[in-house]
Amino acid sequence: MTTKERLFALLEARQGSFVSGEELAGSLHLSRAAVSKAMKALRQDGYAIEAITNRGYRLSGDCDILSAQGIKKYLNQDFQITFTPSVGSTNTVLRSLAEQGAPEGTVVIAGEQTVGRGRMGRSFYSPAGSGIYLSLLLRPVNADPRQTVTLTAAAAAALCQAMEAVSGERPQIKWVNDIFLNGKKVSGILTEAAFGLESGAPEYVVVGVGINACSPEGGFPPELKEIAGSLWDKPVPDGKNKLTAEFLNRFWQLYAAGDPAAFLEDYRRRSLVVGKDITFIAAGRETPAHAVGIDESCRLVVRYENGETAALSYGEVRIKV
Repeated sequence: MTTKERLFALLEARQGSFVSGEELAGSLHLSRAAVSKAMKALRQDGYAIEAITNRGYRLSGDCDILSAQGIKKYLNQDFQITFTPSVGSTNTVLRSLAEQGAPEGTVVIAGEQTVGRGRMGRSFYSPAGSGIYLSLLLRPVNADPRQTVTLTAAAAAALCQAMEAVSGERPQIKWVNDIFLNGKKVSGILTEAAFGLESGAPEYVVVGVGINACSPEGGFPPELKEIAGSLWDKPVPDGKNKLTAEFLNRFWQLYAAGDPAAFLEDYRRRSLVVGKDITFIAAGRETPAHAVGIDESCRLVVRYENGETAALSYGEVRIKV
């Protein structure tokens, strides 16, 4: 860890209590000047740190700053987390790391994405300070190409459960990858895989998640104002760290189970589309249909106007939310 990260870890361990500069310097085996320099860097990153003469420094208990150290204190599993304040796309960064041999369980998290990506080549609005943008690397054994749909559904179920656990709200899922709360989209999931040429099976899978944790400063842009929402109206103390860890813990448990039955009923109960008339969109074509249900492979079962049924594993649906 860098000096700044080590200092933050010490302050966070004593969050809400003052720690003297002398104690910090001694614990880190640094000079007081080095501690002061690292403290300044933390404040520039947005951390609320109080300083009182003869008492020392204190990390405010009310701050909601996303960090690797802040997330790790709530984790039940051992993830290899890399946090960066700003990145182009966490999925792009993690795919590069995967090609270099990064192990399963590697996580890239950013406080902002400058070119955040959604499904169908769309952009994903990823402003600084209000969201959580993360990508998790999986290397499933004996996987088949259809498993990416199941993993996306597992991520959606885990994220809804995590949001409910930390906020008390009950989000819903618009098949297959969008999370809605109070009629507005609060999260999107982008699952990407690299397939072996000979086996046709995924060599690795990147599960990317973008979450509107709280409303961005100044609100959402005009084009998103009517469709985008957030879990909280304003920052919650340590909320983003808790939510991130809660999602990773829950998703990993579902992934380790290796059976859609572990989350399928919850996924079905949260469905926004089942029982409704929809428009199915794929390859630039729009087809009206009625959503009948979710099958055992997490595919959306639809009935077309001519009475025929189909189980969809790709594409997207449009409904009036």
